[in-house]
Amino acid sequence: MRSSSGQYYIALDHVRALAALMVFSWHFIHAGEGHLAEPPAFPLSLLAEGHTGVALFMTLSGYVFAKLLDGRRIRYLPFLWNRAIRLFPLLVVVFLLVGLERYLQGEDLRNYLHALALGFWYPSWPNGGWSITVELHYYALLPLLLALMRVSPLILAAALLGALALRTGLFLGDGEVQGLAYWTLVGRVDQFLLGMLGYHFSGWIRGRHGLATVAALGFAGFYWVFDWMGGFYTNPGYPSPSPIWIILPMVEGLAYATLIAWYDRSFEHRQGAVSSFIGRVGASSYSIYLLHFFVVFRLSEYLHRHFLDLSNTALAIGVSLLAFGVMIPIGWLSFRFVETPLLRYRLRYTR
Repeated sequence: MRSSSGQYYIALDHVRALAALMVFSWHFIHAGEGHLAEPPAFPLSLLAEGHTGVALFMTLSGYVFAKLLDGRRIRYLPFLWNRAIRLFPLLVVVFLLVGLERYLQGEDLRNYLHALALGFWYPSWPNGGWSITVELHYYALLPLLLALMRVSPLILAAALLGALALRTGLFLGDGEVQGLAYWTLVGRVDQFLLGMLGYHFSGWIRGRHGLATVAALGFAGFYWVFDWMGGFYTNPGYPSPSPIWIILPMVEGLAYATLIAWYDRSFEHRQGAVSSFIGRVGASSYSIYLLHFFVVFRLSEYLHRHFLDLSNTALAIGVSLLAFGVMIPIGWLSFRFVETPLLRYRLRYTR
């Protein structure tokens, strides 16, 4: 996806494709309750707990805006307009489809409409739309964060410590912080901030392949331990009383920011056949992300009942990589005919 200034970074679309695949795999293995099973082999926990793909999306968002706005002033109203015409056409289509689905099931739609109205403040939008609420809250803070980063990146680092202290206080007061850490800016702010800092220090990260290897293996190991402890749902239940949710958003953001900066800055990303294909998947990742809810659970349950025992998590993950192909043409058609038509009305928002 090109920005309003015409800039295009195919490497970042590669990252978007990976994030969409992770979330798809996470939902696919819900068939046969594979998401509640014992953790699979060491590296596969990143797919068995593929909800972490949302953290990758959000860290990437912080990185992208820091990159696009580096050395520039933001014109805030045109920025908000551009984000609205980028996000809301597909989001409205999803709202209508979910509403139609619920209506045909005989559901009273008043509660649904109330949830849509609250979705600007609370994570109540369906089909992953809750994450768009978090993005909107980040956009509200973005001019301030950019101004603070221009003064000193240490201020953003201090904000990270403030977010960590806030989650610690909430945990001590309520006995759990998973809900706020996962579903709201209380946790997700770490990932946006670390994405921005990742870009700021990307020149230093560039070419440090040893650092990237340590970050990747360390994070995969951390997530295997997290999965072994019970993961998202069984540590020992949901919401989890484990203090790991105090630090999990920061661990995710730090690892992803390091790896995004390394991948973006360390290589010359040519637009060959494979690279371009993955880039197109990444370009349509927003459509894949919001629309896969209509497909993934039905598809995985059908396969589980009639063909394969998908309670075997490793098998389910393998099949999910193939099943993801179903979403690619759906996502691309949505990207082409729902997401992009209004983008001709984008405004330049930097100066």
